[in-house]
Amino acid sequence: MVVGFIGAGSWGTTLAVHLARLGNEVLLWAHGAEQRGHLRDDRENRLYLPDTPFPDSIAIVDEPAQAAVAPVVVIATPTQFIRNSMATIPTDALAGATVVNISKGIERGSLLLISQLLAETHAIATERFVCLSGPSHAEEVATGIPTLVVAAGGSLDVAEQVQDLFTSESFRVYKSNDLLGVELGGSLKNVIALCAGILDGLNLGDNTKAALITRGLAEITRLGAILGADPQTFSGLSGLGDLVVTCTSRHSRNRFVGEQIGRGRKLPDVMAEMNMVAEGVTTTESAFQLAARHGVETPIINEVYSVLFQGKDPREATYTLMTRQTKHEIWM
Repeated sequence: MVVGFIGAGSWGTTLAVHLARLGNEVLLWAHGAEQRGHLRDDRENRLYLPDTPFPDSIAIVDEPAQAAVAPVVVIATPTQFIRNSMATIPTDALAGATVVNISKGIERGSLLLISQLLAETHAIATERFVCLSGPSHAEEVATGIPTLVVAAGGSLDVAEQVQDLFTSESFRVYKSNDLLGVELGGSLKNVIALCAGILDGLNLGDNTKAALITRGLAEITRLGAILGADPQTFSGLSGLGDLVVTCTSRHSRNRFVGEQIGRGRKLPDVMAEMNMVAEGVTTTESAFQLAARHGVETPIINEVYSVLFQGKDPREATYTLMTRQTKHEIWM
């Protein structure tokens, strides 16, 4: 199989190497001519995934459209840059392709999920779109640590084809037809992970972290159900699984950003020092707006938004959550 990758961050590079190791030919596009030159010369991604050599079957291409000629095209660009990255690709270029998204986020302003964004820009039908998501830090997948994810699409047959393409003895893929739920789970968990990092920065304990994960999952499920997702999806790999790993792992960029905020640093200063994107920051804004639009109660998301964008002190936000009116514990 020939597979095109639009984006070569840590996750895109990891999966490109993974598919090449399985015997596929990979066409890999990275943003920036200088970075593409490094990838060609070094035959590894020293910026985002050092010490992971490229198999010979990975070719670096200079334009997104050159990767888009493949029968399977993987979108590996951070959410807020997808629209610009795809703008140079003719709208009919992906007419016969299976499009696999591995980014996790909601576009700022439009509040579109990536499947919705690509349906708008390139008429990608949900039957040809698959979201690959789950607890899968690139640093661990690249070294062959056993990892489980889910491939969700509007067509279960197409999701199964993607499942077969990516599955290996160390990378197990399940399938689902709840595309909306899998996209939302992968996006919204980053907001809760920011909050988990804030708790770590405040030196709060395991009790607090466990409560955050539990109540955060309740918020994700409540918002997802209102938007039309299957509530059961959020108990799976793209929901609870991804939520747990992103809230607890040292590899989590979103947890790291939150930790720095909890220690008293300002968001712009933290972001300026990072060479990778923490999708949860912009997703917090989008999630806050989605919940308000649909009248969904999301107290944790609201407080994260207040801390990141309104300057609220993290300890005050914690107090606000802890002193809310008591109520019956209900899932929805």
